Amino acid sequence: MSPDSTASTAARPDVPDDSRVVLGADEIARALRRMAHEVLEHNKGGDNLVVLGIPTRGRHIAARLAALMAEVEGVDVPVGTLDITLYRDDLRRNPTRRMEPTTIPLEGIDDKVVVLADDVLYSGRTIRAALDALGDIGRPRAVRLAVLVDRGHRELPIRADHVGKNLPTSSSERVQVRLTETDGHDVVRIAKRGR
Repeated sequence: MSPDSTASTAARPDVPDDSRVVLGADEIARALRRMAHEVLEHNKGGDNLVVLGIPTRGRHIAARLAALMAEVEGVDVPVGTLDITLYRDDLRRNPTRRMEPTTIPLEGIDDKVVVLADDVLYSGRTIRAALDALGDIGRPRAVRLAVLVDRGHRELPIRADHVGKNLPTSSSERVQVRLTETDGHDVVRIAKRGR
């Protein structure tokens, strides 16, 4: 197990007392490496791939996947971000989060295989919004979905093509992904909702 898996959470105010670690740093690294290999195998190499991360943490997962694929293939895989804020179907009910820039690689997405990357797949609504946003930018040859955690409870007919960890959860639980780039450490925890 990684140090994150065994570290005491009592002194950390951002970690609920009832949370448990489901993926530590080493497990996250292995999952992302496996996912990168799966994408390359399915695509028969890195040609015509574009990886787009959905902010916030999907952006970092996309960058890591692209770096791992480049390491394997020896060629850079274009990477960017796709902000979906204005495409969400819950704008009237929930406060809008801060918009982040959408950055599309110079190669664009037309006739490319676009891999959407995100941290957690839950209801499917974020991915539906991402598909709508993608349609306004161009016409990819295919769209694939890579997520670090698939927790189930889909409300839309959406599934991930590449999954780091399938994590059966109750709707009363919350999956908390922390990544070094935004949070200072890599860990996935599960806790009761409302904390």
